This record gives sequence, structure tokens and C-alpha cells, in this order.
Amino acid sequence: MSPTRRKRTLVVGVIGAVLAVGIGTTAFVVTRDEPAEARSVAPPRTTASTTSTTVKSTTTTQPLPIPDPAPLDAYADVPIVEIGSITIPKINLVHPIFEGVWLTVVDHGPGHWPGSAMPGRRGNAVFAGHRVTHDHPFMDLDLLAPGDKVIFNMAHGTFTYAITSIKIVQPEDLNIIFPTPKPTITLFACHPKHSAAQRIVVTGTLINSALKPKSAPATTTAAGA
Repeated sequence: MSPTRRKRTLVVGVIGAVLAVGIGTTAFVVTRDEPAEARSVAPPRTTASTTSTTVKSTTTTQPLPIPDPAPLDAYADVPIVEIGSITIPKINLVHPIFEGVWLTVVDHGPGHWPGSAMPGRRGNAVFAGHRVTHDHPFMDLDLLAPGDKVIFNMAHGTFTYAITSIKIVQPEDLNIIFPTPKPTITLFACHPKHSAAQRIVVTGTLINSALKPKSAPATTTAAGA
């Protein structure tokens, strides 16, 4: 193993049919390399006495968000927490989004895979959604094309992504949830419609961020001031 790289093993329990009525669970192991801390050396600094000193500066890269294992019980009674909204103009979608990929959450709308990046942040923001059940927010993902926009309105800002690819994968191809070094999104749902045989996967990259200003803390005035 190279001294500048280390292996990190991520064990993930995968819901084989996370958006289907029937749930199957499979375990898989992913091994990926992560770069060690990047180090840069400043040029020598020379004093009047011609003595040179080398000064080292260390830059540490923030770790990427790692998605949590898939829930063991897809029907767990978990809190329904709305975290923002998603807008896809091409398919006339405007819908609240929620935290979690339990079916009890996704039944309310697209669910954010816990541990994956939040919209607007570095990494891969992963969302699962229904195509033909409940209010089927992801029904028309197959009508999207590269360049179409996906907009997330969050408490910390509004973030616009441009779609880069639409593909069909097998249910076990959970590499779609893996972290990315840049801000990206992954939307996925069952495919074809009325079937859980495959998954349709839409990916995109961040093209615009509009951060919301933080609200100033409340101030109080002393009596008689």
C-alpha cells in the first residue's frame, strides 16, 4: 500500500428494493482509497546571515460525507422531517423533501439519504423518490435530459444543479450513493414504472449557489436606557 494512501472499508447494508413494496436486504463491502493529507513545502527563507530555514505548511482536506447504511427496517416508524423543497421545471415538479430513505418517509416525498451531502455542500447529495405510488414525484425522471435544471430550496440557501446524466442500473449498483469530490446530486427511483426490476438514476452538478444571510441574534435594551 502506498504510504500516501490508505484503504478505508465501508460496509453498507443495501435495501434491494428500497422503493418497492417487497424489501430485500443485501450486504456489500466497498473498499476505496482516500488520499492522505496533502502537504506543501514553502520555499526556503534566507536571513541576513545566509542561514536558510525551510518552513512546512500542512493543508488538510475536509473528509467527504459518507452515506449511512441503508435502514434495516424500511417501514420503521421514524419522525417525518421536512428539510426543504425540490423544483424541476422541465417536469413541473415542486415538492417538499424529507430526511431519510425509509419507505415511511419516502411515502411523503423525495427522501435524502442520511449521511450523504446536503444540497449545496461538497459531496454527493442523494435522494430517493417514488415514480407511481403516493404522489409519485419522480414519475417523469425519464423525460429529463442533460442540461435540465434541478433546484433545491434549503434553509441555508437555494442551489441549482444541471443534469449531467440519466442512466438505468441494477438494484445492487449502489455505487450511485458514493461520495464525490465536488457538489453533485443523485436522484433515483424504480424502473420501469410499476416495476422494481431496475433503477433510473439522474445525476447533476452544482452550477449556482445563493446563500441565505444568517439572521442576526435578537438584542434587548435594558430598562430605562
